[in-house]
Amino acid sequence: MSSGVSTSTDKNIVDRTRSHRNKAVSKAVRATRDRLQSSSNGNFAFDRDMLSIHIGSGLQAALMTPLVVAVVTAIGFYLNPDIHIFAWALLMLCLHAINVLLARRASKVEITAADTRKWRRRLLTGHILLGCGWGVFALQGCSTCAGDSFYFYKGAVLLFAVSYTAMSTFMLRQSVLYGFVPMIAALLGIAILSGQVLDIGLTAMCATAVVFFHYVAERLYRSNLTLMSYQSEKDDLIAELEVAKSMSDEARRRAEEANLAKSRFLASMSHELRTPLNAILGFSEVMSSEVLGPLANPTYREYSGDIHRSGQHLLNLINEILDLSRIEAGRYDLTEDSLSLLEVAEDCIGMVQLRARAKSITIRDQFEKHMPQVWADEKSMRQVMLNLLSNAVKFTPQGGEITVKVGWTAGGGQYVAIKDNGPGIPEEEIPIVLSAFGQGSIAIKNAEQGTGLGLPIVQAILAKHDGQFILRSKLREGTEAIAILPSTRILQSVPAIADAPAIERRRKSFA
Repeated sequence: MSSGVSTSTDKNIVDRTRSHRNKAVSKAVRATRDRLQSSSNGNFAFDRDMLSIHIGSGLQAALMTPLVVAVVTAIGFYLNPDIHIFAWALLMLCLHAINVLLARRASKVEITAADTRKWRRRLLTGHILLGCGWGVFALQGCSTCAGDSFYFYKGAVLLFAVSYTAMSTFMLRQSVLYGFVPMIAALLGIAILSGQVLDIGLTAMCATAVVFFHYVAERLYRSNLTLMSYQSEKDDLIAELEVAKSMSDEARRRAEEANLAKSRFLASMSHELRTPLNAILGFSEVMSSEVLGPLANPTYREYSGDIHRSGQHLLNLINEILDLSRIEAGRYDLTEDSLSLLEVAEDCIGMVQLRARAKSITIRDQFEKHMPQVWADEKSMRQVMLNLLSNAVKFTPQGGEITVKVGWTAGGGQYVAIKDNGPGIPEEEIPIVLSAFGQGSIAIKNAEQGTGLGLPIVQAILAKHDGQFILRSKLREGTEAIAILPSTRILQSVPAIADAPAIERRRKSFA
């Protein structure tokens, strides 16, 4: 069964058919995602953020390099008591101070997108100068050291320097590769001049370490760039959701104002319409009944009858619209009491019996006997049954048959089912029939057209009773309407409590 969708302007706040309004938003979202998910080559959207993070982390770890230089100097002086190691330490501290001063200056100014490349080149130059200091360390030798201990010391220090620099400066791209070019050049010069295997091996090992840690730093940079991209995309989506929420709140506010205006309009128009309708109905009935005397022209009597019927139809329409409006506004109060569905069904059948006989329609009842009472609003339940019976009589052809059933549901509730053998409703039109002012093709062709509010009112009343409404129909096979009340509304009879014998008062005894 296909579900019908109401396209009326009073039901839809947002018209989903107008997709052109969302093209600009979709285009902006696609552009943002393409910008965020593209590769880092040629994409400098986060260079300023990366540079800021690098400057902040460099200032926080400013004391690590002097500590490393002090440890390296102490171990080197222990292995080779030479004054040159202290000169190298002083050079490294001076170069490190230059980098710290450069980072502090960059942290105090606001780096714009145009200044990002300039400051990046300055910071890379500072790291190249620091790499020159490590190149000076690579030129040192030890003529008095026995064995290969100084080679192991130099190799360990240089490998540690490469790894430490890669981990602390990966936010600044290519800092490892550019910073340790002087060191590789110094080691390569020593290896060419000496021709020793240890020098060649140390050069190859340090060069391999520089390439490897450059790759590791590049991967860390790309991973951090991806994380920042996801964070930025999340922020953009949150901003879009906030905008959509504000638009939804504004649309809801306008809808509430429109609904309030509609309720006020209906309340005022009901009074304005009912007042002249009372005069129209009263005078037209007097004229058609010829209470004050016969009408000379029989056509006038026919016209007065038509006026009375039209006024009655208009009054019924106003009442149905007001009932549905009160239900939608939540102002439809139920006056609940114990009642019997069997008695209400019998009374409603008697009300429509005259109309059914006029069309030679037979109404059969199939009631389960001795059913307990239910807790419901009697006026509302009468309206439900009368609406369903009126529809059945209206659409059942001459000589047809209507069956009214009242019984138990499988869940312990009670139901009222009204089935006719009329033309039926196509399955694809059932959602339309259940919507406000909706009418099927059979009803449109029928001479007795209604307002299209009977079934929506039935649905709303049953929903107020926590019940359910089911409409089953097939073309040329008739229609069955089922109104169900839940088991929580069934009043169970409680047996009377037998009178218990009075308890005699116990006498006090004193020892």
